[in-house]
Amino acid sequence: MNIVAQNHQSSELLSSKISHFLEEFQVGKILKSCNAYKVRGFSVKDVFQVAFENAFGSKSFFQKEKEASASIPFAKDTLYRFMNSCSINWRKFTLHLGAKVIQKVAPLTDENRRNVLIVDDSLFSRSRSKKVELLAKVFDHVEHKYTKGFRMLTLGWSDGNSFLPLSHCLLSSANRENRLQEASSDIDARSNGGKQRKLAQSKATSVVLTLLKEAKTAQIPAKHVLFDTWFCSPSSLIQIKEIGYDVIAMSKKSEKIHFRYNGRMQSAPAIFRSATKRRGRSKFLLSVEVEAVKGSKSTPVKLVFVRNKNNRQEYLILASTDVSLSEEEIIQTYGKRWSIEVFFKMCKSFLKLGKESRTMSYDAMTAHVSIVFARYTMLSLEQRRNTDKRSIGDLFFASYDELQDLHYMEALLLVLKTFVDQIKERILFMEKELDKMLDSFLKNLPNLWHNCLKQCA
Repeated sequence: MNIVAQNHQSSELLSSKISHFLEEFQVGKILKSCNAYKVRGFSVKDVFQVAFENAFGSKSFFQKEKEASASIPFAKDTLYRFMNSCSINWRKFTLHLGAKVIQKVAPLTDENRRNVLIVDDSLFSRSRSKKVELLAKVFDHVEHKYTKGFRMLTLGWSDGNSFLPLSHCLLSSANRENRLQEASSDIDARSNGGKQRKLAQSKATSVVLTLLKEAKTAQIPAKHVLFDTWFCSPSSLIQIKEIGYDVIAMSKKSEKIHFRYNGRMQSAPAIFRSATKRRGRSKFLLSVEVEAVKGSKSTPVKLVFVRNKNNRQEYLILASTDVSLSEEEIIQTYGKRWSIEVFFKMCKSFLKLGKESRTMSYDAMTAHVSIVFARYTMLSLEQRRNTDKRSIGDLFFASYDELQDLHYMEALLLVLKTFVDQIKERILFMEKELDKMLDSFLKNLPNLWHNCLKQCA
């Protein structure tokens, strides 16, 4: 009986914590602004909270409904209608919730700190599905083979300590031959669901620009955008610069991508071969200023060639459109990109990303991703409040120093780890390093959240 009572008390405390988070950031109002409203019956916020809480327990919604129907006031059809609604703008919901949480976190960091936006994609697998809307063939960089699913393109924000997801899109394929299923013909193209489906069938490079423009409109406090090799091209660097962001990215060692150097168009490897390298035990081999050129447009770029300590014949290339940064600052800032890898692993391992919803509707999958991202947003805020004592109040804000930014040597280590495994010019991260960073994230969570996640893992 003591165990039952303890579990019941923990469940009530958990529900209270979640309710406080939803009230503090006015999630009900955000949902309403994103066109989520009730036609009759239960409030949208109540339905959202039940879906939100589903990952923090060992039982699914249907088990809870069957065993304790009194605790869930509505039937599963209500949840189905909510998740399958094509009128809700879930991308806008994630962005507005992230912006509100950033308003709480941003004052805890110095104005001179380089806050960043991070762009990356991860596999959203539906390998056993056949009739899922917009299902496509995508390449799995872990298994080294094609599988069925989506590319979950994600935009996030980081100040070096906290990572918060801001937007996302489940990319199908712009190539008709790679799409195994088409979008439903019953969806109005003018609805939010119709627009999201259209975006899902666009090229990833154009989708990234759309997400960044939305973040710029929302006035997210960040100056730099970080991403790896898949998006780093002169055209992308120029387009993002025009939006109003500087880029720090890893450039491909390709003979097909050219920069203007000493009046001639040359590839990065050619520049490396022709330039004089730094001698001694320098952390980087070479740093040159070039120009990214696309048609009549151009922008200055600093290329930093970083050595591989384990193989002196290998190097990687970091490209920065902010040429005012030193080489050490470029490496340090790029090291913050690792936080999105921990985010992906956390969502898949603990927050049931892609596991609790086996729907065939594209709207329901988009809603599921947004709810998982909201769960991580709450945990990230709890982790920050658990480690940064200045979040308690003004007295602590005045008494405690700012949390330290990522050290240069730590950032350099993270960058150098990318040499471990390279597959067709895509950089992958060591599983042990991700596990170590994920364990650190979980260790700094309050005991309540740590125990709940451990139980459902």
